[in-house]
Amino acid sequence: MMGEPVLVMLVEDNADHAELVIRTMADHRIANRILHFSDGQSALDYLLRREEYQDPDSSPRPHMILLDLRLPRVDGLEVLHLIKQQEDTKTIPVIILTTSEAERDVARAYDNYVNSYLVKPVGYEEFSKLMNDLGFYWLGWNTNPHT
Repeated sequence: MMGEPVLVMLVEDNADHAELVIRTMADHRIANRILHFSDGQSALDYLLRREEYQDPDSSPRPHMILLDLRLPRVDGLEVLHLIKQQEDTKTIPVIILTTSEAERDVARAYDNYVNSYLVKPVGYEEFSKLMNDLGFYWLGWNTNPHT
């Protein structure tokens, strides 16, 4: 992955949280491009190449998906379930990035084949470190089949 342009999809409805993720990813130079969707339905339309996203050249597959759980229109667990059921999207690493520490949410995410479940830290320094480490692991060290 190192050396090639990196595309990350962020599915987050909270504008402040989205801005924080985007800013820290830019600060750490984790991705060349970040696609931000504020609801689950729009993210699925992109990933499943529906509507205006049918052209694979203008709607390439992301290298990683950061997914919140509590989303409008289609919730994060349903988005995760549908991503992992599709042959052409199931190998994209999906990382739940949420405020929920509920054991039920964690269990349901792993039941739907999430790659990682992370609870958003409260402090900026800790959040910044998390994003840096996340980027290095999933987009640097991890080997993933091309999707």
